[in-house]
Order: sequence, then C-alpha cells, then structure tokens
Amino acid sequence: MARIPDSFIQDLLNRVDIVDVVERYLPLKKAGQNYAACCPFHKEKSPSFTVSPTKQFYHCFGCGAHGSAVGFVMEYEGLSYPEAIRKLAESVGLQVPEEVGGAPEAPRAEPGVLDALKQASDFYRQQLKSAPQAIAYLKGRGLEGRTAARFGLGYAPGGEDWQALKRVFPDYDWNKLLAEAGLVVDKEDTKRRYDRFRDRVMFPILNQRGAVIGFGGRVMGQGEPKYLNSPETPVFEKGRELYGLTQARAAIREVGRVLVVEGYMDVVMLSQHGVEYAVATLGTACTHEHLRKLLKLADDVVFCFDGDRAGRKAAWRALENSLDLLADGKKLTFLFLPEEHDPDSYVQAYGRERFEQCVRQEATPLAQFLLRELSAQVELESDEGRARLVHLAKPLLARVKAPAYAVMLKKRLAELCRLELSELEPILSGQDGQKFGGEQHVRDRAQSGRNEDWRNNRERGRDGKWRDRPAQRQPMTPPKVRQDPVERLTQLVLADPELARGGEPVWTGWPAQESTRLLRAVLDAARNYGQFESGMQLVELWRGENEFERLLRLSSQATQIFGRMERDERQVEFAETLAAVGQALERPATLDRKAELEYRAGNGGLTEAEKSEYENLVREAQRQRFHR
Repeated sequence: MARIPDSFIQDLLNRVDIVDVVERYLPLKKAGQNYAACCPFHKEKSPSFTVSPTKQFYHCFGCGAHGSAVGFVMEYEGLSYPEAIRKLAESVGLQVPEEVGGAPEAPRAEPGVLDALKQASDFYRQQLKSAPQAIAYLKGRGLEGRTAARFGLGYAPGGEDWQALKRVFPDYDWNKLLAEAGLVVDKEDTKRRYDRFRDRVMFPILNQRGAVIGFGGRVMGQGEPKYLNSPETPVFEKGRELYGLTQARAAIREVGRVLVVEGYMDVVMLSQHGVEYAVATLGTACTHEHLRKLLKLADDVVFCFDGDRAGRKAAWRALENSLDLLADGKKLTFLFLPEEHDPDSYVQAYGRERFEQCVRQEATPLAQFLLRELSAQVELESDEGRARLVHLAKPLLARVKAPAYAVMLKKRLAELCRLELSELEPILSGQDGQKFGGEQHVRDRAQSGRNEDWRNNRERGRDGKWRDRPAQRQPMTPPKVRQDPVERLTQLVLADPELARGGEPVWTGWPAQESTRLLRAVLDAARNYGQFESGMQLVELWRGENEFERLLRLSSQATQIFGRMERDERQVEFAETLAAVGQALERPATLDRKAELEYRAGNGGLTEAEKSEYENLVREAQRQRFHR
C-alpha cells in the first residue's frame, strides 16, 4: 500500500505556520509570545487554548487537547491523517508524494462511488420541486423550504417507473457503481435491476467532509419499512455515521452539548426550531464508534428517546455501549418524552425554550438511569432483592474505568443495598467469596444491620439515635514520588529535540530492553532525522502507530514541566537524566557479573584478571547504590 513519506511530512510541518492554520478557523489574540483563543474542542468562557509559533503546537489547559498543525486540522474538520496532510499540502502548494510499503491504509472506494451518490442526490433534489405529493407531505409535517434546502432533502420517484435513475445514468443497466453505492437492487432470477428508493422523501447522509455517502428514504403514506436506509457500502457503515452531524458540528462546539435522537425528521425539525446540535443514529443502536465520536465532540451527551418500551430499550443499549467510554468530566444523560410525543412533535407543540428546558432539567443522569432500571427488576424491600441488585450491577460497574465516576456509582449502589461502601467494594472486586461470603453477606448484613464492624463505627447520641462516629484523623506524610527517569528523559527530548544532537549518543550502547525501546527510538529520531522545530514534529513520526497516543500525552506534559525552563537548565537536566537511565540499566548487568564471579570464586577460584574485575564491580555496585 502507498503511504506518505515521513520526510515529506516533516518538510510540510516546517513550511506551514500553525498560527496561520489555526487562524483559518479561530480568531486568535496575541498573548505574550503565544496566541490565545477559546478552545474549539470544549465549551469555555475564558481562553485557555494557546498556539505557540516558536514550538509549532497548540495546547488547551482546559481539556488537554494538544498537537501539531496536522492534528488540529484532523480534530477540527474530522479528517483522517492522510486527508489532513493533503489539505495542508494544498494550502502551501505542495504535491503529496507516496511510497510503497509501510502500514496499510484503510481500504478506499473507487472514486466513482461518491460521484454516483452525489449525482443521485442532485437528481432527487430536482425531483422534489416537481413532486406535489412530497411537498404537501413535508409542509404537512411543518417543514419549511429553507430547512429542506439546508439538509438537501429530495424525492425518489415511484409509481410505474421502477428505473427513475436511468434519466441521469444512461449506462444504468450495466453500471457497477450504482449497485456498489446501494442505489439499485439486482434481481438474481430475472437479471434485471430497479431503483432501491421509490416514492420516498429522501434524506442524504453526509460524511464529515460533506460528501453524500448514503440515503434514508421516508415513506409518505402507509407502507413498510417506514424508513429505508442505504445498505452497507465501501463508503457507508451505519455503525459509524450519524445523520445531521455535518450541519450540527458548529452548534455542538458552541453549546458544548450534542443531542442524540432516533429519527431524521427529529433532527430536521429541531434544527428548524433553533435546536441545531441534534444528530440521529441510522436505524441502529448507538454503537461504540458513535459514542467515541460524540464524546470527542462534546462533554455533554444527551440521549433523547420516546417514553415507550422501544425508547427505553434503545436507551439501555446506548447506556451499555457507553460504560467502557465513560470519563470523568463527561456527562451522559437520558431524556424521555411523554409517550404521545417524539422530539419532532414536542418542539412543534411547545417550542424551543420548553424543549431545551427539558433537556437541561429533566434529563436523567446515567448513574441514576442505570440503577433505576436495575432496581425495577428486583424487590428492593427484601434482602434477596438487594443481593440480586448487586449481582446485576456487578458486571456493568466493572466496565467503568473513570475513577471518580466509578466511586459515585458504587456509593449509590451501596446506599440502595443498605451497605457501607467498604463492604460493597470487595464484593464488586471479586473478593466476596474469600472475605464476605458473596451475596449471602449482602443478605446477612442487610438483615442484621448491627454486626461488630458496624457497631464499632457507630455511636449513640443523646437522643438515643445511632450515628456514624467521626473518623479519627491520622497524621499523614505524603510519600516522595520519584518520576521514572525513562519517562522524564522522553519528555525532555519532546520538549527540546535539539538536546539529543549534542554530545555522544550513549544510548546506542545501552542493553536492549523493552522498557527503553521507545525512548531509544525517540532519541535516534531527534538526533538523526534532521532538525526538528518542535517536539510535535517528532511525535508526528509515530502517527498511526500504537505509541502515538502515549507520545502525545508525554509531549503535552513536557510542555507544562519544561516549557518555562531556560535552555541551559534543560541541558543540565538532560545530561543528569541520561546518566541516571544509563546507570539504572547498567546496575542489573553489574550485579549479574558480580554474582557469576562470586560463584566461580567458590568453585575453582579466579584468575588475577578476574579478581581485579571483581574488585572493580564491587566498587561500581557501591557507587551506584550511593547515587540511587
């Protein structure tokens, strides 16, 4: 597979100015040596987003977003890495070369597939203008012409014409791209084809670049299915795409919230009433890929479903798929409308202000929704019911990796089960059979309520009521935390790649160990790959590799740790840390050789040379122990 050469990427990053790149999207203000703006990746009132012209990276002190000009274009426009490279190259008049080999890129569809879809979309839009039944249907739903134009709505002719697309595709009967794009259906028995979408209002589905990748067709009267979506194609995968995201992206950034609904008309009508941050899944449950994309766009994700059984089932699927992706600082809530309403009908009946009030005030937080749904399956007033609740919640809570969120969930579960958090945690962590007896302990503890551990932590007040005894404060001496020298040296090089170009490359003589593999590669690249203007250019060499996210995090930390150091201070720090890593690697080898010589001394003796070597090893081991 062809790939973009690393040398070209470095040359490109040397030619583009990140300040110019970011200013195409954001208004920047000079702030000392840097430039500042409100972060485009999270909602904020005061600027915490900075762009460094000297180091050629951006960094947000609010949400931690960090990267190079390539990373900014990828994040802001939702482009892939090759797409962002090509966009930046075009801006400075460079032609992107490609070389054979390296990591394979994602499979690409033939260029004609997108062209065919766009041609079909243009045809459907033209047909809507002369389709009175479709216009009447949309007007009857309350849709305005400007909204239909904004979302590119169209009409697929029906009736006796089963091959309407033949009007714009003269090679209709043998054009392979029409089938590949999902626009036609080929009948195996008759060897004939016909249009997939017939007599339907058409909703084009766009990718992040605004290209048509599929359609949703809505029947106007009676008929099944009510909505017909494009099949999976080389450019369209339902589990990854969201309807209306292209139109909603700016509003999502502005309000810091994204609203997930179920239907195309919900998105369209909400937008018409001013709620422009809504998107819809494409006839499928909210998947991991959907959620990753949503949580990347906004800190506040609201799922809005009908209040009926199907709506609650869809909400539960969304909850299950979100547990692995929860992060402290992110908010997921669930809004259930009255059973007689969907978002479309509700916003038309009550207006934007009332609808957004529901979103802000009536949406149920994920933790509350989770425990409420589980509690509905048990008898909370019985010991057995509360034990059953712990059993149901355990596998779900195990998937929550966000530290603070996990603790809050456990505390709420403990309260429902009439347990102390300290009693619940061993059960959830799998130690229940060893120490607490599993679900039996939950029943016993809930039934007695006054075992010895509980009594020792309670006291009776003057009114005769039991209360928690105030915890005894123990003096604490915070442990001294010493940073791993390998990690610190990596951060230093990312903060100032020029450091690796001075002195001797002593790391080439280090013993090969997995713990220093990445560090050695970073040092080699900084020394041998040419002069880097910033650490982010160095990090870009690992784009698409497993180590990229780790290096990006270390680069962000390096900015905060070493960014204000003077150059000579960084040089001293680099030399000392480089020596510390070398000593740490030498020590095991020294001890191994010393042990070998001691064994030989007791089993046959040593030569004079080996005795001298042993004495030197003893002194070296003492020196290393002293400097640890």
